[in-house]
Amino acid sequence: MNDRPELAVLRLGHRPGRDNRMTTHVGLTARALGADRVIIAGDASEPKATIEDITARFGGPFGVELTDDHRRVLREWPGVVVHLTMYGLPVQELEGELRAEGRTAPVLVVVGAGKVPFDVYERADYNVAVTNQPHSEVAGLAVFLDRFFGGSELDREWRNATRRVVPKATGKELEPIDRE
Repeated sequence: MNDRPELAVLRLGHRPGRDNRMTTHVGLTARALGADRVIIAGDASEPKATIEDITARFGGPFGVELTDDHRRVLREWPGVVVHLTMYGLPVQELEGELRAEGRTAPVLVVVGAGKVPFDVYERADYNVAVTNQPHSEVAGLAVFLDRFFGGSELDREWRNATRRVVPKATGKELEPIDRE
């Protein structure tokens, strides 16, 4: 995935206390499924710390940033802005075009919480729906990233991990990684 411009996820509308778990899952999903970083709008020090901890243990690279001005992030983004919304056009109709855009320009994927301000819809180059039914923003992000990367994100190599999951048909196993 190093042969493409950056893909970042902007999490809008984080409400401290209420959205900590969901925002953490947006960040972890972004990390696991191919994004380079997540930018969280709002006071989200707990989710930031959790995402950074997972990245330190299971590998990266992956960045986590906080911003108090999502409009500045949107205004200054140098590439394509994709807003995930159930009111958008179907992802299956746009995925090829979005993949082509992502080969030449940085992509910012906007994921909301609560009511998204209308100016986000206007700023977005693409308003994209994973489905036109109510659903979780985490599920929408996961489906979008998988469509965007065409499954290649599932084979990602992780650097600087201290442990890894050992795939098993049953049970759970983690093993430490010897960095020598």
